[in-house]
Amino acid sequence: MYKALLRKEIAPEVAERVLGRLDEVGLIDDKAFAEMWVRSRHTYQGMGRKALSVELRRRGVDNDTAAEAVSAVDEEAEEERARQLVRKKLPSMRSADQQTKIRRLVGMLARKGYTQGLAYRVVKDELASFGEETDLLDTLE
Repeated sequence: MYKALLRKEIAPEVAERVLGRLDEVGLIDDKAFAEMWVRSRHTYQGMGRKALSVELRRRGVDNDTAAEAVSAVDEEAEEERARQLVRKKLPSMRSADQQTKIRRLVGMLARKGYTQGLAYRVVKDELASFGEETDLLDTLE
């Protein structure tokens, strides 16, 4: 917020005073913001932990607060959300070949901040459960 106030040409002393007062009365709470941001973006946008951490840091949340908020998303929850994303996308890809499906699904998960290993594992499992071939992914094990 401090940087935003400076961009609006607010004097640094005034910005510090205003932000200090807002903090004093409890209107600025990075921890609460980070927790809400993580919960919302993971649930509704399907963002992975890596992307959530980057987004929080971009918004000025310090590393420790960001790490604590992101830790609320455990590995199982992250994997389940990745599976949901793949399941939602698969039916629209019926006519695509195996390589295209894999590339698009893994790319989607990567853009949402899921690790490469998790993305490949989830895509392989979901393709198999969808009755699709996974021989291209079998060579990656």
